[in-house]
Amino acid sequence: MRITSIDCHVLLQPAFDITAASSAQDDIVVEIHTDEGISGIGETDVNPWIAKACIEAPGSHNMGVGLTELLVGLDPMDVEGIWERMYVSTAMNGRRGAVINAIGALDIALHDLRGKALGVPCYELLGGAVQSSITPYASLQPETNSYAEYRESLIDWAQRAVNLGFHAVKAEITLEGPFAHTGMREPWERSTEVLAGVRKAVGPDTSLMIDVQYAFPDADTALRVLKTWEEFNLFFVETPLWPDDLEGYRRLADEQSIPIAAGEWLTTRFEHLDLMDRGGVRIVQPDIGRVGGLTEAKRVCQLAADRGLSIVPHLWKTGISVAAAAHLATATPNCPFIEYMPAELTASGLRRDLADDGMTLVDGKVSPSSGPGLGIDINRDALEYYAAVARESYQP
Repeated sequence: MRITSIDCHVLLQPAFDITAASSAQDDIVVEIHTDEGISGIGETDVNPWIAKACIEAPGSHNMGVGLTELLVGLDPMDVEGIWERMYVSTAMNGRRGAVINAIGALDIALHDLRGKALGVPCYELLGGAVQSSITPYASLQPETNSYAEYRESLIDWAQRAVNLGFHAVKAEITLEGPFAHTGMREPWERSTEVLAGVRKAVGPDTSLMIDVQYAFPDADTALRVLKTWEEFNLFFVETPLWPDDLEGYRRLADEQSIPIAAGEWLTTRFEHLDLMDRGGVRIVQPDIGRVGGLTEAKRVCQLAADRGLSIVPHLWKTGISVAAAAHLATATPNCPFIEYMPAELTASGLRRDLADDGMTLVDGKVSPSSGPGLGIDINRDALEYYAAVARESYQP
């Protein structure tokens, strides 16, 4: 079997808001096709036009090879070997950043393709199932324009998540910093007020995580606030500081008790090694597409396990990424949760419409599809609809 072609689908929601802090408004979906009629599908969380260029641009020399040129003609069953070829052959273009993100989408598609070719689910090819089911946390980020609306929406969504059967909830409480919801700038006391309301809504037995999305300007500010949050029994606080502030992350790990989680923007195992060994985080969060795909995410999982750390994959895309995370978690013993965006509690039509992840919440847990590959169903009508929106919105 040989790879014959790659399709890149740039997708965009109608009436997208370029000022909004949510990449659920767009997507890059890739399909890898073969001469035996078997195809695999993947996605990644990066500007989709940039990812498309990374994949389709021609190469100019042997360390700046085009990804499509590299892949066409290869045996798609050699997934891990192909990852190394992509990484090395694009080193002068990539090594980090958008090129690795694009490689991530292709790698997910290759895992899906290999599973379909062999008739087995992806988790069997990631080492086999070590968990029979996974606990998803409902990841909640309402889109509102005022503090009062935001607070009430988030508390309402948290309560609804519990009513839907979730045993874990993550609240995006970002009232300050670069990701501040619709530009809100509120004092830290108001973040604490929102947190208290969410904890009351979900009750003491629901696992609660908080994502502040790089909101703290420095470790001193973060420590002052986080110490007041210790009473809320949080499973983690996510990305409190800018990802380059490894010394600040080490201080947060050493000087307060709430576990710190990070890793969503990092590419490759090498950046995650810095986060673990220098930053001291206790919860490692590789985004499967951004880190370089399932191949590289599995390596990060093993490095975390070697250090006694937990993995909780980050994702903010569609059912494609949800399914990939579920397969990874099924084969990863140190993965207690995966991120999950319930269709009933998301503002993104693209996320709701594009893909069925094939999972059902039962007693607060999910299991990946046992079908071949990722085991997902793509809504082709939705794919074409959102691709048309993208074509109409941007013409190079």
